Amino acid sequence: MKKIKKTLALSLALAMGLSLAACGKDDEKDDKTTTEAKKTEAPAKTEAPAKTEAPAATEAPKTEAPAATEAPAATDLDLSNEGKVLNIYAWNEEFKSRLTDHYPGYTEVDATHGKIGDIDVVWTIVPSEGNAYQQNLDETFLNLDSMAADAKPDLFLVEADYALKYVDTDYTADVASLGITDAEIANQYKYTQDIMRDSKGVLKGLSWQGCPGVLIYNRKIAQEVFGSDDPATIQEYVKDWDAYNETAKKLKEAGYKISAAAVDSYRVFSNNVSSPWVVDDKIVIDDSLMKWVDMSKEQFDAGETTAAGLWSDDWSTGFWEEPGDVFCYFGPAWLINFCMKAGEDGSVATNGGWAATTGPQGFFWGGTWIAGVNGTDNPVLVADIMRQLTTNESIMVDIVKKDSDFVNNKPAMEAAAKDAAFGFDVLGGQNPLAMFCEGAEKIDLSNLSAYDQTCNEEFQNAMNNYFNGQYATKDEAIAAFYKAVEEKHPELSH
Repeated sequence: MKKIKKTLALSLALAMGLSLAACGKDDEKDDKTTTEAKKTEAPAKTEAPAKTEAPAATEAPKTEAPAATEAPAATDLDLSNEGKVLNIYAWNEEFKSRLTDHYPGYTEVDATHGKIGDIDVVWTIVPSEGNAYQQNLDETFLNLDSMAADAKPDLFLVEADYALKYVDTDYTADVASLGITDAEIANQYKYTQDIMRDSKGVLKGLSWQGCPGVLIYNRKIAQEVFGSDDPATIQEYVKDWDAYNETAKKLKEAGYKISAAAVDSYRVFSNNVSSPWVVDDKIVIDDSLMKWVDMSKEQFDAGETTAAGLWSDDWSTGFWEEPGDVFCYFGPAWLINFCMKAGEDGSVATNGGWAATTGPQGFFWGGTWIAGVNGTDNPVLVADIMRQLTTNESIMVDIVKKDSDFVNNKPAMEAAAKDAAFGFDVLGGQNPLAMFCEGAEKIDLSNLSAYDQTCNEEFQNAMNNYFNGQYATKDEAIAAFYKAVEEKHPELSH
């Protein structure tokens, strides 16, 4: 356990100041005040902490696809030697809804409890606000030895920007040690496994979903300004960043903004860097990020975008038909179906007013990974949950039909991409899965680092302050960025 203690020292340092909250997912949360997370004791079994304000995945609009197929019969598992309680740690309701709706034999008891056979399932859901989820997880792991067997976590969820923090410790179980073979996971997208490999290449977790992104645009604005809302036509106007910038000027002349906020395009640039954020303990600002800064500053000064923070009310203003002045957003399937206010009166999504096209560059955003806790007393059940949700094609297609998720199964997605029945209501019936399939194959995680969350957040914060004039020059903003990161991580320099 020596490696655990050493790694958690770094993990707790990395946790400081990191705050993520999104709708149905967790990712960057910029420009929004966060409260200091309260440190919690070992999670109680009887009551889960308050849920996030983000809409649960079950609120997502259903597609026009045929009714979900009946789930397979419960797997014939020998659970006689398993623990009596399966403890699951998560930051929102998304994974809980997947298990409740799709895992064979799961019975919901109440908001924080369920049953699988004779085993009690206990959910500890701690919102990510103020980094509370990671802090609770860290403290739980550090006190693992003193916890009763039935109170110890058996399975927990992680998100891309901080996955490495847990993957490279002994807390996470080797997927192979749980009995899941390479043949079983052969149809998964490679990047979803790369993100969960430790420094020795050992696979430590699996995901049921992929999160490649697209450019999501307002059909009504496209028709008015460009005379068409056809994805192939609109792609020509946003096929690269030069075209995108010219389109921003055309939209401005017509009274529209290209995006609700400069940070909306940030993820596309940060996913296409040529170097990690940190190399040999030195902070590296990639040229791709500086290109984003210069482009965004020019667009902000021209009134073509704003300096609103991600997830702020100003950022989400384009979701509504009034004022209806935002042309596009960048995002994956979960943003389209869980975050764009579908079903609410007055939203563009409710009337199928969005469409999707590839955009200037490929990128991915977020994702949720299932990790088993090393030493769990429920190894058979943990493995079967991973197996059923991430390798059972029938269940995964069911998830697509019910939840409009892009699932981590290449053959299933390639088949669905050719089927009009898998159109998204939010996109006016358009089926975007072919674009997602293409994007998922191109995702490159070679420049991922354990510091991504901190660096991405602080860089956006500093540059937003530069765009809106709080810093007079770009150099001042860069200096502020370095200072903010180095205060959180004294081991780094620039």
